[in-house]
Amino acid sequence: MELVTLNDVLPKAKRKGYAVGHFNINGFIWAQAILQAAQEEKAPVVIASSDRLVDYLGGFKQIADMVRNLIKRLDIQVPVVLHLDHGQSVERCLEAIDAGYSSVMYDGSHFPLAENMKNTKKVVDYAHANGVSVEAEIGTVGGYEDGVIGNIHYADLQECVELVNATNIDALAAALGSVHGKYKGEPKLGFKEMAEISTAVEIPLVLHGASGIPLAQLHQAITLGHAKININTEMNIAWRKALQHSLVENPDVYEPKILLESSKLVIKQTVSQKIKDFGSHNKGK
Repeated sequence: MELVTLNDVLPKAKRKGYAVGHFNINGFIWAQAILQAAQEEKAPVVIASSDRLVDYLGGFKQIADMVRNLIKRLDIQVPVVLHLDHGQSVERCLEAIDAGYSSVMYDGSHFPLAENMKNTKKVVDYAHANGVSVEAEIGTVGGYEDGVIGNIHYADLQECVELVNATNIDALAAALGSVHGKYKGEPKLGFKEMAEISTAVEIPLVLHGASGIPLAQLHQAITLGHAKININTEMNIAWRKALQHSLVENPDVYEPKILLESSKLVIKQTVSQKIKDFGSHNKGK
């Protein structure tokens, strides 16, 4: 099955009241587990590489080839979007597009609005000419993000509208109280602002830093226009716990396959549960 774009899965999800899960690749077993879970759950999925890990994972072309080969070898029949998460520059986004990604996120949220719009428009023009979708961000998601520790800065309604109108992006990540990494205390999302932005921009919204957000808040975010929800930390915490247990329980084992099998399984289980939580189970038929 060929890769699809955000436009092939998110507008439908928004109309039908569910969200498509976005899951980050941190190594080969993540890619396997994410795709297998999506296929078993019959769910559309966004499989993503964070820009800060692309070179560690072998580069854009190697990641794109790996995902395509896995889709073929595992006989994946559900819609799969290969997405660049937090593209750090226009050039990196264009490189991902040329390598075969079907979607990119340009993250200009740390720039003034005018520069964010200018750069985002460059990415959109190139992406759309190549049949690729684009996500952009306004505001600051707190916590650890691509090597930077940041505080939460809520997206501004008018800036969201200006960005969408000026660039023709396909999805908007509007920072409204979520953080990357672990939460300290219970998250408090800005649902009032969320409703206003969703109504004003109309395109699907994206929730970053969703690991650890209570299910009731996730469901409310979905009803307010979030059609893509990003998960990474929860997968990685589950992976670490399973790997640590495997190492302790098998002190004399040194074969990586044996030691890693349980951690791969919990990544898959985490993805499967999130798909159910987001309501996208059986939506990939």
